[in-house]
Amino acid sequence: MLQRFFGLVYLSAVSHLCLRGTLAECPLQISPQSVVVKYGDSVSVNCSTFVTHHGMGWESTVGAVSLSRDSLITLRVSELTDWEMQPPFCYLNYDEQQCTVDLPVTVYKTPDSVSISTVNQAMMEGNQYELQCDVHNVAPVQSLTVNWYKGETLVDQTNFTDTTKSPVSKTSKLAVHPDRADDGAQFRCEAEMNLGEGGPQPSPTNTSEPLNITVYYKPKHSSPTEIISRSDDVYLNCTVKANPAAVYTWHSEHLTEKISSSVIQSSTLNPGKYTCTATNCLGEDSKVFTVNCVTGCHGTFWTVLVFLQLLVAFTSIL
Repeated sequence: MLQRFFGLVYLSAVSHLCLRGTLAECPLQISPQSVVVKYGDSVSVNCSTFVTHHGMGWESTVGAVSLSRDSLITLRVSELTDWEMQPPFCYLNYDEQQCTVDLPVTVYKTPDSVSISTVNQAMMEGNQYELQCDVHNVAPVQSLTVNWYKGETLVDQTNFTDTTKSPVSKTSKLAVHPDRADDGAQFRCEAEMNLGEGGPQPSPTNTSEPLNITVYYKPKHSSPTEIISRSDDVYLNCTVKANPAAVYTWHSEHLTEKISSSVIQSSTLNPGKYTCTATNCLGEDSKVFTVNCVTGCHGTFWTVLVFLQLLVAFTSIL
């Protein structure tokens, strides 16, 4: 009997301890437990209890519910437009105590626009430049991530620690070191709102228009020399990538006329060295071709000689 008495005393003490403990021990349940609301949208949250009580209600700057003896009450806001709204809480008067459960509220707004630009329109190979992404009127900025893409590849991300709840505009910058392979590359930036499990899924995103960059670079051959064996189907090809486009000049003791083409057919050339120089306004680069003689490379001379011998023989017969 004494053991049962102490057991009842223990249960009573535990009951009071739970009521006076943390908010999570309050015999209230709110559903959903947190809300993420787009600015201007409505919101509805239930608060319920399973215990006998002396009254419960919602305390809120908007949509408050006064003291009620019901076991389920609903906080309703038809149009949430308070950026600085304090978290509402449901309260319960129970066993001469009052406990509360807070409702975390996030009010968000997606950007009005997202744009990308470059500080310097003309980019030279080997220099550093900045791309800029401007995100206009977004909230809360702490939930914003700016994703940078080159083509379809994510190359960088920017997060913000600003705790401002109302809409602000933010700028993110990306440092780039362009080379000739980046000429014509496409960049874009994306504003992503990471609003957690209670927010819309997938996360809302706004993407800028793509930006194609132009990179200027001087000519550069893959190798400074090349050996060619002369034949009818082989060419001296000096073509090289450059921006602006290169112009070509050829130099050799065997050339009797000026050549501006980037390609020469080797069968029209005498054995020897031929230097091609590719030039644009940023610089120049030269390549030396060595044309070697192969068997029969003087075929034209021998063909003429044989023809003359045959002509003399035919004349003597006559």
